[in-house]
Amino acid sequence: MIKQEWALSSWAIGILQQCSHFFVEEQRPAYLVGGSIRNLLLSKPCVDWDIVTAGDTHAVARRLAHVLDGCYAPLHDRAQRVLVKQDEQELVIDVSPLQGSTIEEDVALRDFTVNAMAVPLTEAVSAVATDVPLTPILIDPLHGEQDLRTGTLRATSASALEYDPLRILRAVRFMTYYAFTLDPTTVTLIEQAVPRLAQVASERIHEELYAILRPAGATERLYCLDQLHVLTALLPELDVARGMLQPVLHHWDVFDHSLRTVFMLEALGTTLQQTPEEIAQSPFDIGGQGDLLALKELLLEAEEQHIFSFATLLSPQMKLAALLHDIGKPPTHAVDEEGNITFYHHPQAGVPLIRTIAKRLSISTHDGRLMQQVAAHHMRPGQLSQDPVTPRAIRRYFMDLGPNGIYVALVALADHLAMRGPEPLTIHWQRHRGTVRLLLTCYIRERDSILPPRLIQADELMRRYHLEPGPLIGQLLEAIAEAQAEGVVHSREDIFWFAEEKLHQLQSTGEK
Repeated sequence: MIKQEWALSSWAIGILQQCSHFFVEEQRPAYLVGGSIRNLLLSKPCVDWDIVTAGDTHAVARRLAHVLDGCYAPLHDRAQRVLVKQDEQELVIDVSPLQGSTIEEDVALRDFTVNAMAVPLTEAVSAVATDVPLTPILIDPLHGEQDLRTGTLRATSASALEYDPLRILRAVRFMTYYAFTLDPTTVTLIEQAVPRLAQVASERIHEELYAILRPAGATERLYCLDQLHVLTALLPELDVARGMLQPVLHHWDVFDHSLRTVFMLEALGTTLQQTPEEIAQSPFDIGGQGDLLALKELLLEAEEQHIFSFATLLSPQMKLAALLHDIGKPPTHAVDEEGNITFYHHPQAGVPLIRTIAKRLSISTHDGRLMQQVAAHHMRPGQLSQDPVTPRAIRRYFMDLGPNGIYVALVALADHLAMRGPEPLTIHWQRHRGTVRLLLTCYIRERDSILPPRLIQADELMRRYHLEPGPLIGQLLEAIAEAQAEGVVHSREDIFWFAEEKLHQLQSTGEK
């Protein structure tokens, strides 16, 4: 028997008791089911409390929300949500209609046996309130409790994954969170159902994929998705990267390097939040210049300025950006006459591919733009480290990227780490790390000097010089910003003088 140790607040237990009384007064049979039972048996926190009842769940959920002084929100035809809050506490109750004629038929239609258990609501709430075991009152026709004890994730039926192929992604998420192991038959069922993922709404896939990437250890789950042939079903652009060799400095092929970059982004992001003593012991701190500790301090300042957050650095969208940073390599792969492998212009080639992926996975405009910026500019910090970094180069970098330049620079470091594999880090890592430190120092502490506020806007230039929107305006604004930062111009009058001269040069160059 699984040992149960519940840690519910008295407020949460009180809400559940009110909920139980509501269904008794309604003379409506109700059951606590699915993930709620699974988590109670495993002594895991319950985020949602799943209740099944017969009849019109829309009307029932509305009345329940009124009784609990909560909010009602329809989810879809098969579930309605009631949200109850008090101070910092929140309790979510999902009410779903009974599928089939009995609760046994209902749970048999669920995804996995560990989710195919139920307990009458009144008895479940009483057990939770008095801290007694659920097992004696468990409705468990598919032996889910036994699978919980052995840590086995087993599909409820041969058709469970065909019915809703999104359950494939849920399987990977459950494996991670609960340390489950797929049983062999379920592995086969997953492989057979993978082609049907194309029929699932992109919004649902997006939500599950982000849930898989969110916790630490995302690379392990990406490899799990790959072993089940799911990763390249969702991201077919990655399939051709498998086995694609890279220049001699790279330890991994393009595919494995891409996944390892996610691992290194997590490792770097975690290291940069450690104590100074722990940072000093990190293998990333080779050379002892204090760059990592300085980066930590800079990033903490950036958080105070609200231009960066560690949460975003380790977010699903950033991990996906790291995974796709080299997605432009396969279409640009070439071998020259001397046998050298090249990927010329792969950063630019990756941008339209990510745009396509973002649309296919219903990724937000904000997240998609960040991913495109990572792909387009991840090489720049490393390239800057090869020569003395000029103020002009730093200014141009942040004029192109703004605060997202911080994230791009950190992905560039993760990219470098993922290139090396188990090989020891070299002086090139120290230079790259030092360049990122310089970039971030200039932007976070000296932003006003490298990017002074604009004294003139594009529309004013267009009106004054009768110009149409286009690249010329961008070139003119960039030249003005550089002149302003270098102290060549100080006022609007200076800018008009400079702009007229620069415009003449740019137009003359264009005519040639």
